[in-house]
Amino acid sequence: MKIAFYGSSLVSAYWNGAATYYRGLLRALAEKGYDITFYEPDVYDRQKNRDMDPPDWCKVVVYEGTVEALRAVTAEAAKADIVVKASGVGFEDDLLLKEVLRNAQKGALKIFWDVDAPATLAELKADPDHPLRRALPEIDLVLTYGGGDPVVSAYRAVGAVECIPVYNALDPQTHHPVPEEGRFTADLGFLGNRLPDREARVEHFFLEPASRLPNRRFLLGGSGWHDKPMSSNVTYIGHVSTRDHNAFNVTPMAVLNISRASMAENGFSPATRVFEAAGAGACLITDYWQGIDFFLKPNEEILVARDGEDVAALIAGLSRHAAREIGEQARRRVLADHTYANRAEKVDAVFRARLGARMEAAE
Repeated sequence: MKIAFYGSSLVSAYWNGAATYYRGLLRALAEKGYDITFYEPDVYDRQKNRDMDPPDWCKVVVYEGTVEALRAVTAEAAKADIVVKASGVGFEDDLLLKEVLRNAQKGALKIFWDVDAPATLAELKADPDHPLRRALPEIDLVLTYGGGDPVVSAYRAVGAVECIPVYNALDPQTHHPVPEEGRFTADLGFLGNRLPDREARVEHFFLEPASRLPNRRFLLGGSGWHDKPMSSNVTYIGHVSTRDHNAFNVTPMAVLNISRASMAENGFSPATRVFEAAGAGACLITDYWQGIDFFLKPNEEILVARDGEDVAALIAGLSRHAAREIGEQARRRVLADHTYANRAEKVDAVFRARLGARMEAAE
């Protein structure tokens, strides 16, 4: 079956948090026999900051950030059995959705894949005439990368025919244990870009604990933090390439996950980095959100902090030996239950069931 997938970027993770999610899921689907073409616009300097070459398991079509180029690539939707428009593509998203739906063949499965459901739903609730809201009756299925029952119910309330979460996961081919690297040495590391929906929580869960523990070393990676006030025991290293994520995860005694506020409020929305860190064998400390124990067992496979004081206490009381044990337990769990191969089994079943029912109805 042919999939035409319109997303932000497959070949660049630069200002593109969905990259590893796309890569893991689409590679796993390709291994199941799907013929996938990924269409991505040349915007936000992503093509200048590629961190992978176009893969052999998916054709990548990069188009100019112009309306003319957008119309040309959306015409290709007519050749696909499954047409996917992702959220947050980054260039004329509303027009892209309209053109994808217009060009999709009558019998194709039409999907909106939301990689930031809390933000999208907030827009839909605020604007009853939002283009996506108007288009939902034409869309066969909404897939989201997290959110659980609250997101499913919210999507149905605004007109979605059906909504199914497809959670983040681990790709063992890309995220795995590696030797430690001295440049990432720290007691606690955090990797994340500076975003309005995250900044206050980074202050609370990372920068405040650092100021409480002046004798401990903290490591901050990600774009945009260069002018952020921080204590002298915090080392800021800027953007960290995906090629270095494994070393970043395994070298500090522990690494921190801080959910964006909207993700934490909805729950059941583990960041991709949760599984990447666990797959590398890192000891992960996460802020609290509903549903953590659905993915990893607190105190055995992951440590949970409800505020900055908890983070400081966990670091102060944690030994490297205990951290390694927690990291190894987490690695075994995600390899067993939370790989993209696991997720692709579910997605494949969903696709085949709906296309099969459509074919039967047409006979």
